[in-house]
Amino acid sequence: MANREEQFWDLAGRHLIRYGGTFTPRIIERAAGSYVWDSEGRRILDFTSGQMSAVLGHSHPDVVRAVSESVGNLAHLYSGMLSRPVVEFGARLAASLPDPLERVLLLTTGAESNEAAIKMAKLATGRYEVVAFDRSWHGMTSGAAAATFSAGRRGYGPTIPGSLTLPTPNAYRSPFRNADGTYDWEAELAYGFGLIDQQSSGALAACILEPILSSGGIIELPLGYLARLKQYCAERGMLLILDEAQTGLGRTGTMYAFERDGVTPDIITLSKTLGAGLPVAAVVTSAAIEEACHENGFLFYTTHVSDPLAATVALTVMNVIERDGLVQRSAELGKLLRERLLDLRERYEEVADVRGRGLLQGVELVSDELGARVTQACLEGGLHMNIVQLPGMGGIFRIAPPLTIAESDLQAGLDILEIAIRTSRENG
Repeated sequence: MANREEQFWDLAGRHLIRYGGTFTPRIIERAAGSYVWDSEGRRILDFTSGQMSAVLGHSHPDVVRAVSESVGNLAHLYSGMLSRPVVEFGARLAASLPDPLERVLLLTTGAESNEAAIKMAKLATGRYEVVAFDRSWHGMTSGAAAATFSAGRRGYGPTIPGSLTLPTPNAYRSPFRNADGTYDWEAELAYGFGLIDQQSSGALAACILEPILSSGGIIELPLGYLARLKQYCAERGMLLILDEAQTGLGRTGTMYAFERDGVTPDIITLSKTLGAGLPVAAVVTSAAIEEACHENGFLFYTTHVSDPLAATVALTVMNVIERDGLVQRSAELGKLLRERLLDLRERYEEVADVRGRGLLQGVELVSDELGARVTQACLEGGLHMNIVQLPGMGGIFRIAPPLTIAESDLQAGLDILEIAIRTSRENG
């Protein structure tokens, strides 16, 4: 076994391009439900739902069946052809969203959907400037990467012109404070748009943001923030694009995270959760915006646009979420998760902050070094965690287990996390 493991890592080192950070030091052989198993048969509880995507857990039987049937019958077509699953999915997705969101573009990845949304906003407005948070992550393709500020900007030369930033509304670390010390997000947002107005060439097209910044450190928008931001956008003729790659489809305890705020975006993008771990993404907008884009020659002709396999998977995911009441389940388990995390904050000074909602929550530790030790201790204890490490912030764990996770598994994972924090403190 040791020789086979060594050979695996040797081959990986010689033949794979490293695309960010280091690989988890385990060879994963299979996955089911809320667990993955490594090459030595060790069971690891997955608190990240794969890449924050597998909302139904790994190898969900309904998804397996849908994929098998689609691959055997109708998986891929010429991009100019349409199939019933694509049209049915478009109607189903539109019905889950408020008016006027009704026109759907079916794609495969989150970056791709954000790229399409940004291009649509530019065509519809006739402008080119795009605003994003300074800790944003919207993807690795050119337009999405230009609107990504949390990482990946150094060494590649100039990004797309017109990429502007807003300060991320991080209540825990923001210098904007009221006289009583509470967070003054209204002053911060006004200040941010003041800077945008100074930088702009008069061609503001859109603002793209996540309702909860995930890679940015699980930063939740304060109540009222999204409504005020949309007002700022409307005053400037900008479109509001919400990237709900990680927050959509029940993850936060509502079907879509924006529902909490009662604010409907001009464009919404979905990906990760929509495919439950498989490559599916979508853009949804109004008829007016879609028609303006079409009249202006909108082009987003990709190899896998409107693939029936992607549509079949997305329809299955939406059906399972509705059938099994997973939105409400996410809300209920989210309350349990938050109570446990707040308890950790009360009892361990190493836990600096807790934020997020539903089954997308974060724990900020006081230092990056501690975060690395806790991550390793969790893995040794049978729990996979993901830590965000950004300049000027401590280590931040993103906790996003499947919506199908058993309550006992959620509790067990939190027990492992607590043990890891305690032992890392004692051994530090």
